[in-house]
Amino acid sequence: MEKRIEYYDDIKYKLSLLAFRIELNGGLNLLNEHVHAEDFYLHLANLIFGWKLENLNAAGPNAAGIDLIDTQNKIVIQVSATATRQKIESALAKKRPHYEVDNYSFKFISISKDASHLRKPKKEYVNPHRLKFVPTDDIYDVIYLLGIIKGMHIEQMCDVYELCEREFKSVPEINKIETNLAAIIKALSKENWNNSGSNFETASYEIDEKIEENRLREARVMIDDHAVQQHRISKIYGEFDSQGANKSLSILNGIRRIYLEIITSENQLTPDQIFFEVVRRVIEKIRNSANYKRMPAEELDLCAEILVVDTFIRCKIFRNPTRNQNHAHP
Repeated sequence: MEKRIEYYDDIKYKLSLLAFRIELNGGLNLLNEHVHAEDFYLHLANLIFGWKLENLNAAGPNAAGIDLIDTQNKIVIQVSATATRQKIESALAKKRPHYEVDNYSFKFISISKDASHLRKPKKEYVNPHRLKFVPTDDIYDVIYLLGIIKGMHIEQMCDVYELCEREFKSVPEINKIETNLAAIIKALSKENWNNSGSNFETASYEIDEKIEENRLREARVMIDDHAVQQHRISKIYGEFDSQGANKSLSILNGIRRIYLEIITSENQLTPDQIFFEVVRRVIEKIRNSANYKRMPAEELDLCAEILVVDTFIRCKIFRNPTRNQNHAHP
């Protein structure tokens, strides 16, 4: 049982990290991560479902809106960082002469976005070439795939775990996290956050309730993964605060200010997009700090995620559960 938990937690962490990096880099118009993700999901889908997928883009770029193909099982797949009805219908509309004749099935994998809204039973899609496509069964996202992985036999889960280990070698070891967090918090503690001195409560609510209250889905995986790191943050904050300056409050106030700026100026964003935008701006704040000592991008991203999740748990950003609205913050 312990091994199963270890495998699953590691897989969940690495898939959520990939989803976040694709989301972040997509906003910066950096698409290399997306290209590599196609090959990763090719191997992942082959392991999970026993398919024989190949990458069509290896033969020619953007092959008619389809990324992966299994000629033995007659499956075509689009891998996308966008999860919209238009994206799916655009892929279904592409002309592929032999697919219609050979009765191929179409499947859609969203690698960074929640796609649950696209799987609704009564949702119909324009499918002019009559590919086999059942939205409730053929649309996947990270959370959907994690649900399948969680129910695997231990041997299958081990194979997925080993794939993730090979693909994500650059993910920092757990014992390095505390060192990196301390370095980043030290750098941020020297920044002028222009704090207003707001002194809000630090008591946390039930995390699941707060996630539900704020309708967070894609960010849930990240929050669940990094909640266990809160003791590390508390330890480091405590060490700085014991020196006489309340640096933890300064940083928490600063991240809260970033959140308030986003919800004030970017009111078209979804809750998940707001959460990831807070992380992105914290990364930007760290990189621009004169006191920041450069570290690999994956390690910086991880530390920023942990800081934002900690700020979320301490109820400095996003609403608290409705039943506690007398103490809630925006």
